Amino acid sequence: MNEKFVVGLVQMACSADAAANLDRAISRVREAAQSGARVVCLPELFRSQYFCQREDAAFFDLAEPVPGATTNALAAAARQSGVVVVAPVFERRAAGLYHNSVVVLDADGEARGLYRKMHIPDDPCYYEKFYFTPGDLGFPAFDTAVGRIGSLICWDQWYPEAARLECLRGAGLLFYPTAIGWHPHEKQTYGAAQRDAWRTIQRSHAIANGVYVAVVNRVGHEKLKPPDGSTGESPGIEFWGSAFVADPFGVVVAEASIDGEEILLAEVDPQRIEAVRRNWPFLRDRRVDSYAGLERRFLDDEAP
Repeated sequence: MNEKFVVGLVQMACSADAAANLDRAISRVREAAQSGARVVCLPELFRSQYFCQREDAAFFDLAEPVPGATTNALAAAARQSGVVVVAPVFERRAAGLYHNSVVVLDADGEARGLYRKMHIPDDPCYYEKFYFTPGDLGFPAFDTAVGRIGSLICWDQWYPEAARLECLRGAGLLFYPTAIGWHPHEKQTYGAAQRDAWRTIQRSHAIANGVYVAVVNRVGHEKLKPPDGSTGESPGIEFWGSAFVADPFGVVVAEASIDGEEILLAEVDPQRIEAVRRNWPFLRDRRVDSYAGLERRFLDDEAP
């Protein structure tokens, strides 16, 4: 990264119509490019409603290979518009083997790499362990037309180790395509604190690593249709939008609304990375000789 460039985050509502979602995403990529974006990121699992609200094997039919229909269509859009596209996809690797993935498509339409979500949640209405095999590609960084970037996915955003490793591989910009929101019955009591924690942890990755962080979420209140033969409807999830970009010292330079579809644009200045790291040299002062134990689950078998 040497020159300033603009990031575009596509905050969108997602319907049950996969083809319509893809068409709208392609349109938003083109619109972002026309507005000056040189790299565009879409939300997690944007081709469908967030199906992990329940465990239902029928939803495996939504998965597709990589390369496949979604990546091929977005690669064409990337090439035509001359933009890098961070493209989330429900990846069908083999029968019975599925991943929550991101393909990084360069401005020439070529795939620069694949990231498979490493941290898989299992919470009420976020039953992802039923669907997704944990990633096995580690935490790579990808060389693109705008420089070296990294991408993590949603639940990965709570883990400082993931951000650190991608930054140690040279990423100056981290993307977090996301699908996160409120349980309607919790929103009044816990909603503000939950959203604030989400913003805070990702701003902290920007600060700790001296990099830009770009987060894109979906919007809308999604209630899945009941499976055949059943009655009633789940309360669903109210996705809280709030896409944002934080600079290398955690300053939020652009932020989207909670409930509106929009394309958020923000400028990335590589010289800002240089300036912040010179004055706050966290990478310099890391005690790389003293972090043994981080690879273990818990240090409960060591003497105090």
